[in-house]
Amino acid sequence: MRLPNLPSMQLSRLSGAGLVLVAATLLPGCLATAPTLGGGSNNTVTGAAGGATAAGNKTNLERCDETLGTLAMEEDVRAPWYSQLRQYNLGSTIPVLRLMVQQSNCFVIVERGAGLQAMQRERQLMRGDEGRAGSNMGGGQMVAADYLMRPSIQFSGKTGGGGGGLGGLLPGAVGAVAGAVAGNVGVNEASTTLLMVDIRSGVQISAAEGSAKNFDFGLFGSAFTGGLAGAGGGYSSTPRGKVIVAAFADSYNQMVKALRTYKAQTVRGGLGTGGRLGVQGGQTEAGREATQPRK
Repeated sequence: MRLPNLPSMQLSRLSGAGLVLVAATLLPGCLATAPTLGGGSNNTVTGAAGGATAAGNKTNLERCDETLGTLAMEEDVRAPWYSQLRQYNLGSTIPVLRLMVQQSNCFVIVERGAGLQAMQRERQLMRGDEGRAGSNMGGGQMVAADYLMRPSIQFSGKTGGGGGGLGGLLPGAVGAVAGAVAGNVGVNEASTTLLMVDIRSGVQISAAEGSAKNFDFGLFGSAFTGGLAGAGGGYSSTPRGKVIVAAFADSYNQMVKALRTYKAQTVRGGLGTGGRLGVQGGQTEAGREATQPRK
C-alpha cells in the first residue's frame, strides 16, 4: 500500500471531505469489490442474448448444446424477500434471470408476466376492424411452457465489518482516518434457490441453491456523514444487488450441471398411485403388500 505524499500536519488539517478522499486513496478498490459467485471468480451477469446466440456474457455461465424445452418464470411477490428488494431499491429478479437462461441456451423463454397482457391487447386489436390485412394474428400460435421456474432469496444481508486494526498500522492522522473508514467495511452475502417444475405433471424437475458474497466500503458511513450523506446516493444498495445476481447465477449454474445428466425419478407402480410407503389395510399397491401376511 502506497501512502499519499502528505505530511501528518497537513493530514490533520484536512476537512471531512478531504479525509474521505485520503481514505479512498489509502484503500484503493475497496469501495466495493466484485461479488464472488459461489466463492469463486468475480463474475455476474452481463451482455445480451438473441435466440441461441449470446453476446458479452461471462465465460463462467454454464451453457447447453441442446435446448431442453420452453420455460416460464414466476416470482412470489408476496414473499418477505420480495418486499425486502423494494427496501433496497431493487426491482424484479426476473429480467436478469431471463437473460442468463437465454444466454445459456438451455431453455426457450416464454412470456407469462405483465408482457402477456400487452400481447393479448395487441392481438385483440389486430383481430378487430382496425387490424391491417395480413397481420396474421390468428389463433393457435402461442407456444406452451413445458416448465415453470420459481426464484427465491433465502438470505441477503450485510454481515461482518471490521478492519479497524488497519488504523493501528499507520501513523498519526493517517491511522485515525484509515481506522475509521476500515471500520465501515462490510460483507454482502446472499443465498438463493431456483425450483423448476414440470407444468403438465406438477412434478419438481430440479432444485438448486447458490451463494455469493462481496465486500463494500462504508465511504459515506457514520464517520463521514457531515454534509456527505446526500452525495452517497444509492451507492450502498449497489453491492447488495450485484451479489444477489451473482448468487442466482451460481444457483442456475448448479442446476444446469445437474440437468446435463438428468435422469427421471421413477416409482414402482407409477407416479401418484400411492407410492412405496404403504400402510396396513391400505388400498394402494404398497398398502396391499403391507397387509399380506409375512411368510
